[in-house]
Amino acid sequence: MKRLPFIGLLCAVMLLATCKQKEEPKPDPQPDPQPEVESIASDKSAPTWAAPSEYDMTASMTAIIRVDLSMTYSAEQIQAGNYQLSENDVLAAFSGETCLGVAEQIDGLFYLYITSPSDDSQVKFRYYSATLKNNFVSRESVPFSNDSNLGTVSSPYTPEFEVEKAN
Repeated sequence: MKRLPFIGLLCAVMLLATCKQKEEPKPDPQPDPQPEVESIASDKSAPTWAAPSEYDMTASMTAIIRVDLSMTYSAEQIQAGNYQLSENDVLAAFSGETCLGVAEQIDGLFYLYITSPSDDSQVKFRYYSATLKNNFVSRESVPFSNDSNLGTVSSPYTPEFEVEKAN
């Protein structure tokens, strides 16, 4: 009879050892916080770029340009700024700080007449987006070439743009 309490205790220990503890429900994992999207929008006013007088320039070329910011910026950055082409967008050609020509957007393209005092200039393009209220500059320059064409309607020149740094 002395064994009965011992056997009962042994059975209770074995029963407890084989019973699973009821698992607490795990909380739904929290989604990773979305990284903050660097904005390409600003509050800059439209620039006052002006084409030079043709009488001051001795050489000219034309360019048909398409602006595609998705080449440089993520879809999230573009969407965050509600970017779209606008009839108020402006594109200009520059050699250094000298404006060589200005064009407005027509049906998704910019038709640009570029003039220059010499045939050895390097041309960069600056773009103002009216929806983003920001200035962009082409990453690379192109050589000015008198009486030449850069891009066509069916295959427009599409430079890569980045936000223009303040001078």
